[in-house]
Amino acid sequence: MKVLGIDPGYDRLGIAVISGDASRPTHEHSECFTPIVTPKSGRTKADDTKDFLERLHLCGERVAAVIAEHAPDALAIETLFFAANKTTALHVAEIRGAILYEATRANIPVVEYAPSSVKLAVTGHGASDKRGVEDMVKRLVTLPQREMIDDEYDAIAVAITHLSHARVTR
Repeated sequence: MKVLGIDPGYDRLGIAVISGDASRPTHEHSECFTPIVTPKSGRTKADDTKDFLERLHLCGERVAAVIAEHAPDALAIETLFFAANKTTALHVAEIRGAILYEATRANIPVVEYAPSSVKLAVTGHGASDKRGVEDMVKRLVTLPQREMIDDEYDAIAVAITHLSHARVTR
């Protein structure tokens, strides 16, 4: 099985393709996609709207490209975590919509996992911190020798979670 794992975000999108099964996951691809970095000073509301629409487009486009290149069997995505900033949460929800659209357009089944389910599947504890998830991902998967940030580790963890659940449901 090959799983496209997504850690959705507004500023950064964690993307990972993991294959195999939960006992021997294999890293095929991962990245932290940053759609646009724009200066904050001197911006208008119209600039913010245009910037967001461009981010939405670029995220959908990037996910479509990864789907085309890797042909995953499933897309696993982390559910939305509602933080204090409602505007950011709404934007992340819209980014998720673009990602889900691309998956359904490619006829790829979509499965969603809560952050606590991902932590439980990867670390054995649903309340693990980001460092704990990162450490276990490094133990479970042979990763490329380069700098990675938490969004990328989280996407890998989401994919591993699906491999773990897929094994249980077979």
